[in-house]
Amino acid sequence: MTDPTTNPPAPAPLGYWHLWTDEAGVSRQTWCQLPGFAMGVLGPGDSPQWSLDLFKDGNAFLTELPPGWSASWHMNHVPKWIVVLRGSWYVESMDGQRQVFGPGDFSFGGDQNCVVDQQGRIGHLSGQVGEVPCLQLILQRNDDAWRAALPGSFS
Repeated sequence: MTDPTTNPPAPAPLGYWHLWTDEAGVSRQTWCQLPGFAMGVLGPGDSPQWSLDLFKDGNAFLTELPPGWSASWHMNHVPKWIVVLRGSWYVESMDGQRQVFGPGDFSFGGDQNCVVDQQGRIGHLSGQVGEVPCLQLILQRNDDAWRAALPGSFS
C-alpha cells in the first residue's frame, strides 16, 4: 500500500468528449483533455489527494484518492453529490454503518449539522479501498440550497 503522506504519482491526463454548438448552430463533438491535477487536502485531518476544479467557483471538481488515503472524523463542509468513476472508497457514519462505493455508485454528503458525540465522533470517516486510486466526480452547492436535505428530498 502506498504511503498517502508522500506525494503519490499524479493521475494520468483525462480525456473527454465535449458536445458543443458552433456559430452556425450546428452541434459538434471535440475530444479534449483536462489540465493537470493539484495535490492538496479538502479538509482538516484529511490525507493529501489529487484535485482538479472543473469550474473556477468550485461547484464541480474531480478528485483522486490515492491508495491508503483516509480522512478522520469530519463533516462535509458543503452538501455534495459524490460519483465514483474508478476505484472504490468507503464512508462510515456515526451510527456505525459503513458503505463501500465502487464505479458507478454515487452518494449525497449532507452531514453538515452533526454534533460531536461522547466518543468525539462527528460526521463521518472515509477512506480509499484497494490498490486502484479512487477517481470521483463531485458536484456541490456552495450555498444553502441543499443544506439539511433529508433522504427523499431529491425524488
